[in-house]
Amino acid sequence: MTNGAINIREAMPKDTDHIVRFQQDMALETEGKVLNEPLLRQGVANVFESDDKGFYLVAEADGGVVGSLLITFEWSDWRNATFWWIQSVFVDADWRRRGVYRAMHDWVHEIAGSRDDICGIRLYVERTNHIAQQTYNSLGMAHSHYDLYEIDFVL
Repeated sequence: MTNGAINIREAMPKDTDHIVRFQQDMALETEGKVLNEPLLRQGVANVFESDDKGFYLVAEADGGVVGSLLITFEWSDWRNATFWWIQSVFVDADWRRRGVYRAMHDWVHEIAGSRDDICGIRLYVERTNHIAQQTYNSLGMAHSHYDLYEIDFVL
């Protein structure tokens, strides 16, 4: 799918270096965390090797990869269908505010909305990332009434 000069496609294993770099940059930028690169690289590889984990999208512009996101799956027994979760969103700093995320979001929305087995799209965002929250609101996403709780055994 092409949105102006931005092309969106499903990622392939050849995109691993870009995705790993984007995830390292995002973790440092948003949470001040330095990720274990071999562990991260294997995590990305596992997505490519297993259809049940999800899939990556990449955004290309000016001959290079400028953004990526990960789609993972959540089964909803209430709806007898699957939610697509948008995760691991990253857009290269030089390409922010230029429609890259919107192009990826539009691709996800178009494909998910055309399938009977997908009941919705979800994502989570840092509470203090107001720019991202404004972007998601402008794309028709609504703030959920759920809060996220976790126990993290790795980070």
